[in-house]
Amino acid sequence: MVAPESCTAILKYRTAQGSLSSRLAALRRRIQEALRQAGRADGVTLVAVGKTHPPEVLLQAYRAGIRHFGENYLQEALAKQKALAHLDITWHFIGPIQANKTRAIASCFHWVHSVDRLKVARRLSEQRPDFLPPLNVCLQVNISGEASKAGIRPEEVRELAEAVLALPRLRLRGLMAIPAPAEDFAAQRAPFRRLRELFEACADLGLDTLSMGMSADLEAAIVEGATLVRVGSALFGPR
Repeated sequence: MVAPESCTAILKYRTAQGSLSSRLAALRRRIQEALRQAGRADGVTLVAVGKTHPPEVLLQAYRAGIRHFGENYLQEALAKQKALAHLDITWHFIGPIQANKTRAIASCFHWVHSVDRLKVARRLSEQRPDFLPPLNVCLQVNISGEASKAGIRPEEVRELAEAVLALPRLRLRGLMAIPAPAEDFAAQRAPFRRLRELFEACADLGLDTLSMGMSADLEAAIVEGATLVRVGSALFGPR
């Protein structure tokens, strides 16, 4: 006979799994419709942002087919990586980078989206273990010019990109931004368009990634060329 508390746990798990599955299906429909609107066949990777959600929830997403997971907080991410070490997950660090945390980030992630200082890039390169492939990195651009946001100014992109390209243990993939919130679709598109234009201006550097778009504005980002969208609440529900 199954204990009552076990039945409750099983029911809670199945309910959460069903909710996540339905949210993921809706999210995939949004992505496909945005691709259709943009005249693109494919080319968008969904990065599930698991901030504050426990490993069990990420496991549900993995079982639903997601393989890319993004984390903002290092210690939380390391605990999840330990719990899910048996899975073939691609881990993305998407939060602010403190200089004293670069060794762990360099060792434990496949991607870093938030490089905005040459000092940090150098530390990531120096501390990336030799037995791992080069660390994929994106430069974070403060595309809306917000004082509260991290990121380099648009006019600094080229200089930092060229410097990062010279670092041996990094692979510069592209640009990332978190624009100021906007409700109107046209207003959402504008900063993403500016980021795409910066990306295109660096075409000779071999960039291939535009990390832009989250739960509220992923359609605008995809229409403007996003190749990675970072989604949390639309997939996992409110925190």
